[in-house]
Amino acid sequence: MQIRCVLAVAAVIFAFATPALSQALPNLTSLRVRYNTQKNSAKPAGELKARLEQLDRAVADATRLGRTGELRRLFAEGLALLAGRPWTETDDFQASLALRTQAVVLDSSQPQTVRLEQIFASSMVLERPLHAVASLRPIVTPAPSAAPATSAPPAAATELARFDGLPRDLRESPFAMDLDLSRFADGLHMLTVAVSDGERPIGAASLRLSLLQGLDTRLRQLEARAGSVAADVQADLRYPADFILKINRGIVERGTFDVAAELLAAEAIASAALGGRNPFAGRTGGFERHYMLEAASEIMPYRIHVPRSYDGTRRFPLVVALHGLGGNEDGFMDSFGRTVPSLAEQRGYIVVSPLGFRPDGFYGVSMPAAPTPTERRKRELSELDVMEVLRRTRAAYKIDDARIYLMGHSMGAGGTWALGAKYPDIWAALAPLSGWGDPGTMGTMRHIAQIVVHGDADPTVNVAESRKMVAALREHGVDHTYIEVAGGDHNNMVVPNLPKVFDFFDAKRKAAPTRR
Repeated sequence: MQIRCVLAVAAVIFAFATPALSQALPNLTSLRVRYNTQKNSAKPAGELKARLEQLDRAVADATRLGRTGELRRLFAEGLALLAGRPWTETDDFQASLALRTQAVVLDSSQPQTVRLEQIFASSMVLERPLHAVASLRPIVTPAPSAAPATSAPPAAATELARFDGLPRDLRESPFAMDLDLSRFADGLHMLTVAVSDGERPIGAASLRLSLLQGLDTRLRQLEARAGSVAADVQADLRYPADFILKINRGIVERGTFDVAAELLAAEAIASAALGGRNPFAGRTGGFERHYMLEAASEIMPYRIHVPRSYDGTRRFPLVVALHGLGGNEDGFMDSFGRTVPSLAEQRGYIVVSPLGFRPDGFYGVSMPAAPTPTERRKRELSELDVMEVLRRTRAAYKIDDARIYLMGHSMGAGGTWALGAKYPDIWAALAPLSGWGDPGTMGTMRHIAQIVVHGDADPTVNVAESRKMVAALREHGVDHTYIEVAGGDHNNMVVPNLPKVFDFFDAKRKAAPTRR
């Protein structure tokens, strides 16, 4: 395993010398959910409804045939129509453009190659060669406490270069540009390449870049230090390199990954782990851990909150919290007003939140449509990540085996019901929020107490999904509480009901499975 980690880090460090130009485009599943949510909220009628029905048939065909570029065009068109805008040939060309780079998380002291290309053939007729202007703009992130009225205006863009004679077919002939970014400050920047047909602007492609001078050197130093720390801590040092590699290969989106902060955290762990010490022994509060998921040959992150009252002398209850689609391990720890770690601290629970392999891993949930082998593998690894994080937590802390709880929001609620049914001997109670499940699985978990929460105005997951599961709960005589929030949408019903979830957990211990 150590050889594999070393090779992974080496691949990151020397990736800038390779021709691999592949960054992840916006997640297709998230685009689909965004489109469907807006369509459900808009309740289209008349001509718009007919146009969207036609578009939905095209989406179904493109999905069946695996035409992902066409899917992106269709979703962009659908979102434009739902916003009340006509879909023009300029919109079509704009949606077709994409930028690829050797790296989006990069050492800016190194030269960079950027490639302008198209992900589908546009309907726009182009009669002459194209022109392009590349520019870079710092992304100003306001302080969390900053009011909208006092937020800083967008920073000015700096022109990098102009290019003439671009090919009109950027699918067959992508256009490569060599750019020098060494003069720019560390941090997030937006790279934009604007395209024109003579004097007429016809589109632009943008890509977020994370610049950090000396990145390569710091990754090498972390790898060297990883070889001298305890085995259980090595993944914590190697995680930044592993995740940067996945970003730059287009395997994952950057999301909320903060390069500078992750490097500083890994370097602090390296210093605290000198002499074989375990920097996490006796640590309380919230923090992030990492481990090598052997089945995927990738390092997985997970967040954990250990209450200050934990001292290892008695067993504590454990909550496993599963985030929704597009989220990550930070979801329940940093979102929803940080209510979950606050309640865990007050009531004496350890809480752990895994990534679930990918932001759209689905935790092993089975879907009606047969997934592709790649999708099936992703869901298997998502489930495996959750169960491995649970195993590691039970090994590292004194956990009350009769008080292990599973909760989740949206996709995480689907995962809660799926993993509740697949591993019914583990859980003392389940708490699916704004979710869906398979009523046919309820018989296998009829001994598990469940609290279900859903808003009746949810535009993302219809409340009918929870109602079906609640009907199954009643049919099987399951100990349960159902809270249907009048006017509640997909998210706003979560925080007000989290104390009720913990009240429910407080009262439940694992019951023996019932037999018929």
